[in-house]
Amino acid sequence: MDENTENHVEQTDNKAEDADDNEGELSVEDLRAELEKIDVQVPEVEILEINIQQDENYAEFPLSYKENTNKEKLILAYAENFRRQYVHLYRDRKPLFLNPVNECGVEKFVSTTIRPTLLPFQALYDYDNCAEFVADYLEFQALDPPVDLPTQLVSPTTALKRQKGNSFDFGTLLCSLLLGAGYDAYCVSGYATREICLMDQTRDICPLLKKKGELKSEEKKKEARKYQVKPPKDLRSKFELKMQARKEAEEEARAVERRKEEEARISELEKPKPDALHGLRIHCWVLVLSGKREVPDSFFLEPLTGNTYPTEDDKFLGIESVWNHQNYWVNMQDCSNGCKDLSFDLGDSSKWEYLLHSSEKPSLEIPDVEAELYEGLEDDEEEQDDEKHLEMPPSWVHAILVTPKEFETRCPLGKKTILYKKARLEKFARYLLKDGMITKLSVYDDYELRNLVSVKEWFVNRQDKLELRVHNHRTSLITEYMLEGRLDCMKEHTYKSGSPGPETDRTMVFYNKARVDGLVKREETPTEMTEHFKDRDDFLYYRHVLFSKRMKKFGASTDANHRPILKITERFHRNKEKPANDDISECVFHIAEDRIQLTFHCEDNRVTASTREFIKPPNANDKSQTLTMTPDMTSTFQVDTALKSPKNLYIYDMLVSLVEAEDMSVQAIRLSEEEIRECLHERIKEETVSELTISVYDTERNEKAKQHRKELERQQLEEKLRRQEQELDYLAPFLAQMGDPEKINRQQAFKLKEDCLADLKQRLIDKANLIQSRFEKETQELQKRQQGYQQNQVSMTKEDEEEYLAYCSEAMFRIHILELRLNRHKEMAPHKYMALEQKIRTDGRLSEYF
Repeated sequence: MDENTENHVEQTDNKAEDADDNEGELSVEDLRAELEKIDVQVPEVEILEINIQQDENYAEFPLSYKENTNKEKLILAYAENFRRQYVHLYRDRKPLFLNPVNECGVEKFVSTTIRPTLLPFQALYDYDNCAEFVADYLEFQALDPPVDLPTQLVSPTTALKRQKGNSFDFGTLLCSLLLGAGYDAYCVSGYATREICLMDQTRDICPLLKKKGELKSEEKKKEARKYQVKPPKDLRSKFELKMQARKEAEEEARAVERRKEEEARISELEKPKPDALHGLRIHCWVLVLSGKREVPDSFFLEPLTGNTYPTEDDKFLGIESVWNHQNYWVNMQDCSNGCKDLSFDLGDSSKWEYLLHSSEKPSLEIPDVEAELYEGLEDDEEEQDDEKHLEMPPSWVHAILVTPKEFETRCPLGKKTILYKKARLEKFARYLLKDGMITKLSVYDDYELRNLVSVKEWFVNRQDKLELRVHNHRTSLITEYMLEGRLDCMKEHTYKSGSPGPETDRTMVFYNKARVDGLVKREETPTEMTEHFKDRDDFLYYRHVLFSKRMKKFGASTDANHRPILKITERFHRNKEKPANDDISECVFHIAEDRIQLTFHCEDNRVTASTREFIKPPNANDKSQTLTMTPDMTSTFQVDTALKSPKNLYIYDMLVSLVEAEDMSVQAIRLSEEEIRECLHERIKEETVSELTISVYDTERNEKAKQHRKELERQQLEEKLRRQEQELDYLAPFLAQMGDPEKINRQQAFKLKEDCLADLKQRLIDKANLIQSRFEKETQELQKRQQGYQQNQVSMTKEDEEEYLAYCSEAMFRIHILELRLNRHKEMAPHKYMALEQKIRTDGRLSEYF
């Protein structure tokens, strides 16, 4: 019973253990099934643009771009320690821009990315030209996102190569150029408005349209003369004058109020839309401090546009840090009011926290009196502390280079368009356009840039010296401005676009010092022409001509159909060498009426001037006849009655001179008309061709320089061919006589040697005989002349003797030269013979037989 019971218990226990094992296996399977239900997917990680750019042209970058030196590693560690302390102390502030990666994916400190460089272009020595060059040369790429610092800062050399970058790339390049030019410049990391960060200038006035501030000139006090005419007594009512002045003041105040209201209305319309990221947009610009390069006040330079702003400008909302190639400073001042209240004394440690202790900025701390007593004792310790200070490592960026071609191209693809408030500015590279235009400014009267008002075009390198053309589309007036150097000495030319031909409304201004006639200005209309002169010997300064309508001519006519002249008015300056009563001030030729009116200069103590009038004789235009004059042909008004009236002969001579002056004036007017036609014809030709001047040093564009270089290359090639011809085979003629055998045997070799030496010997003998024959001929001719001289010596003149002596001198010179040549030939002939024999013996084709 017990055994059965025990067996039953054991069986029961075994079954329980098996059930437990089966239950354990099921629980593991369930666990696996549950675990398999959990699915984990690896997220896709976006590869940064830095890694992409690292693979592109990575091998082409220098070693300093790919690695860090020990000093650079030390400054990076120092900056990381500085960043940790800054984050710990100021948890509410944005992170600092300290060590972004470069184009090779290597961390670099921002100060070492700046490379001070002075480019070899005179225009880039000033800050405004540097800023304009950077703004034009690079293409802007906005930060994405606009509220975060960029993770990459490329070197200035890479930015120039790619011709694109963000505001930090712009600022680094501009700061490098300004430091090289001697300015105290710093890169600024801070916050700006949306328009500044996105380079939006559609609400700004174009810099070319801003009027320059008018200089206030001091009014010169009139010299009080001892004797002067008293002004007439003012008989007007003082009350009425007071009321009128009050009324005018009220009207002016109302006009000012209306103007202010209009400006406020316009500013409200032009006000930009609210920006959700106002005060958060990160931007980089350049700070230029006063002191160096005679900069009177500190200012901001916007690298994206090249514009300058005062440090109080409300477009810049705050500053986090500034840096140059020597140190890094963190702003510790409150920027709740923008940059208006900021102090830019970087030596004040309470307002600017520096990274490196070795700052060049002076400290503003006031020395303590007790510290001065122990100054001598602590010198050694201070020297030891100074030695421990960390210095900024040199820049890892290679030298910034810009070729002259890149400097001329400026903009990407050579052109750039900028939109301003009611204006469009287009920039072009030099020599990009055939007419030489580099800048075009179009002004509109609406914000959509549809209604064109005027167009200004700037040109360079024009052969016609055209510098600027202004086309006013409202008045249809075109004004052209020329530089000095034209044959017609034209300075300005204004005319209507619809009537460019002669005898229309136009104004020409000239460089009077370059003209013989001293012409300054010429104004022309269909019926009038006015000329202004300066510094003429005849004191003429004004000439006005009145024309009538041209008469129609029928049939063929050889004479030019000029406009008939009705009246000529000429005015003259005072000639101090003549009395005022004899010095003509104004001369009026009434050609249609055959009258001449004279007005003389007024004397100093007179109020009125003397006048005289002539009536031209009937035969005044007939040059073959003598002028006839009667007393009724002249009338005069003499101010000084005490003077004697001039004699009739004097008056007659005056009339004759005036008739001649009238003819000369008419000729000058016809020449002026012809000059206008020639100038207009030349301008049409110049605008059609639009030739540009090219410097002789510009070898790429100068065709003359190219032709000269090709000519030199051609001459060098000809010289090379000539030398090759001189080095031709000396055995070729003798081998040709033998039929040019492929292989020369012994007998042929000896024959070649004998023939070649015999030919040289014969040529040397022939040359000696030729020299001897010339020597004998000169000697015989000299002996004949000597015999003739001895026979006719008595009857010869002095000139014959001088001729004979000159001939004898020249003949003796020629005989002496021939004698020297013959002797030298005799000396050199054996050497030439032996040299040829040695050359034959060493010749590869004959050397085996000798």
